[in-house]
Amino acid sequence: MNPSPHPERIAFLGNYLPRLCGIATFTHDLCEAVSQASANTDCFVGAVNDGAGRHDYPARVRFELQEQELDSYRRAADFLNLNNADVLCVQHEFGIYGGPAGSHLLALLKAVRMPVVTTLHTILQNPNSSQRKVMDELTARSDRLVVMTRKGAEILRETYEVPDSKVDIIPHGIPDWGFVDSGAYKPQFGVEGRRVLLTFGLIGPGKGIEHVIEALPEIVRQHPNVVYIVLGATHPHLLAREGERYRLSLKRLAEEHGVSQHVIFHNQFVSIDDLKEFIGATDIYITPYPNEAQVTSGTLAYVFGAGKAVVSTPYWHARELLADGRGVLVSFRDPPSVAEGVCGLLGDAPRMEKIRHDAYAIGRGMIWPAAAGRYLDSFKHARSDRQAKPRTAFAEWTLDSRPHALPKRRLDHVVRMSDATGIFQHAIFNVPNFHEGYCTDDNARAFILCNLLDEPGNHPPSGSLNKLATSYLSFLAAAFDYSTGRFRNFMSHGRQWLEDAGSEDSQGRAVWAAGTGAGRSRDEGHKRLSAQLFRAGLPVVETFTSPRSWAFALLGIHEYLRNFPDGPEVGAARAALTEKLLRFWDDSSSKEWPWFEESLTYDNARLSQALILSGQWMPHSRALEVGLASLRWLVSVQTAESGNFRPIGSNGFYQAGGSRAIFDQQPLEAQATVSACHEAFRASRDSFWADEAGRAFEWFLGRNDLGVPLYDFTSGGCSDGLHSGRVSENQGAESTLAFHIALAEMEASQQLIPPATAAVPGTSLP
Repeated sequence: MNPSPHPERIAFLGNYLPRLCGIATFTHDLCEAVSQASANTDCFVGAVNDGAGRHDYPARVRFELQEQELDSYRRAADFLNLNNADVLCVQHEFGIYGGPAGSHLLALLKAVRMPVVTTLHTILQNPNSSQRKVMDELTARSDRLVVMTRKGAEILRETYEVPDSKVDIIPHGIPDWGFVDSGAYKPQFGVEGRRVLLTFGLIGPGKGIEHVIEALPEIVRQHPNVVYIVLGATHPHLLAREGERYRLSLKRLAEEHGVSQHVIFHNQFVSIDDLKEFIGATDIYITPYPNEAQVTSGTLAYVFGAGKAVVSTPYWHARELLADGRGVLVSFRDPPSVAEGVCGLLGDAPRMEKIRHDAYAIGRGMIWPAAAGRYLDSFKHARSDRQAKPRTAFAEWTLDSRPHALPKRRLDHVVRMSDATGIFQHAIFNVPNFHEGYCTDDNARAFILCNLLDEPGNHPPSGSLNKLATSYLSFLAAAFDYSTGRFRNFMSHGRQWLEDAGSEDSQGRAVWAAGTGAGRSRDEGHKRLSAQLFRAGLPVVETFTSPRSWAFALLGIHEYLRNFPDGPEVGAARAALTEKLLRFWDDSSSKEWPWFEESLTYDNARLSQALILSGQWMPHSRALEVGLASLRWLVSVQTAESGNFRPIGSNGFYQAGGSRAIFDQQPLEAQATVSACHEAFRASRDSFWADEAGRAFEWFLGRNDLGVPLYDFTSGGCSDGLHSGRVSENQGAESTLAFHIALAEMEASQQLIPPATAAVPGTSLP
């Protein structure tokens, strides 16, 4: 098949100027270069906005995505399909898209119908489970993959099993700057007559700048006229989390080593024109990254292509670009090696000049016009590989083919129900009921919600979310009695505990919440306190008789082991509690009543969910089998004749051999079913479970026995229950948190569920 002609409409997706980051600069430069290389091609951009808000984008940007809003990715896909883009060029970096490991991007890739060419700016040789899932689907849904080094192609082949035939190696593009003498640029920076060392880029601990500062005393001893310029702003994520702590530590380090007069910090994200001036004044560029696992460095490409001598640690990109004497490689985290490399060049002018000329010559193949030509070839290849498909705008837009539309999150009522002590139990309408005080159960649920909303891979938590999480965790800490190993449950509005120990179920929920904080929190203090509470509160659960307390603890154990996998006592507790649930199953279940107890009461799906998780991760095949079988029966009895979700009513529950209570229906049951069904989907890849989770979630939105929503779209609150003929007018903590946790789980799981099969019960997914 002959290659297709150049596409007429090319969409680029990524961060974009004037947003200040390396991906934004790359997307801008690539888009402009391709536009100039193919004059008849319409190049336009979809820009990803972060939490800082919107930017004043140029006309080239035709649509915007909100990083953390899953629905905006689907709207972007609709825009691309309706506007008949011939190719979508995606810039991929895990941290620039929302969801765990940037998984929101997958919602867009599942829905677009044009060929996709993805540039991989980071390729991890040892990804975690979330990163691996995203990469596997990303590589599957991209027609072509662009990497910037041979090492990148090697990792794709060996780690992700991507064939070489699908990969294009295109070096990082660079501006076409002239070969200049550094002396011409130094006076404007006040460093004339000095030898200039430069490191630039977003500043953070992963740059290894401290090792250069520690090398400076020896460098200055041999070359007293040296000055080291550290150019760049602190990484915004680091700035939000720690402020300027790292930069200040570097300044103190320079003072301690007596080289303060030889170090200049320029704390700005500079424009490309200013960067050209700084690079022009440079004699030696230093990249002292402390780890080898960096497959691409735009800063290295810029300086190398400008014909500057480079001293670098041998991370993957540097080892490849500077091979055969095209630069100087020094050892990781080794200041004496850095000093030796720098002084070796400064003391050998002919060698340094040869390195410069060789680098500049190779750099001519990296300038943006050359890179644009190779990208156009990749676009043509992607189009020729993709079989022609009809592009009728609405052919794939039936309701069955698209995921459940989720409401926009509003935490107004959660905030309203909370104070510095914690979250209140109950509300009168939508007003907190001080008279009923607080409880550990609800503060545990609230702390779990905060951790679900602050997934790794997202930006650091907002101040308000972190403040809420701190209140809820401090309540749990105050509730715990270290002398007994028990959590108290009920506290009055006057902050008086109303009991010496809470129920077995409240202990289980508190352990679950603590395990979640230990496994998920990105606040180091929260993580450490959560782990402490978890370890102290878990042992007593094995002495309990409530199967729900065991199930809650098993959920907490799973969360804890995400971050602390080496805990034999925790593994032993998981095994013991799993066997307890299986014994309950053996004693109570029958063909007519396949359940753990002689009745269905509350939080029923948690028993199945706990066994599904334990069975999958211990592993324990029988636990997984029982978990799936019990849940399948439970969802069958929770289905009304009309097909809507109908939880077991709390006004009598459901005794084996008896009649079931229809009302009062509780939000807690819908949320537990959503959670358990998503766990079943992850374990089995059977889309039946995805459909059941969606059906249970729709109960909140009005697909229920009364046909009225329980969720208040204006306040973000949720009614306390569905009664016979009416909805409760009160919006307590348990119900509101049940809705928001269910929403968070629906958002997280939608990236894993292919929309084309999500509505087909019983379909097994590959």
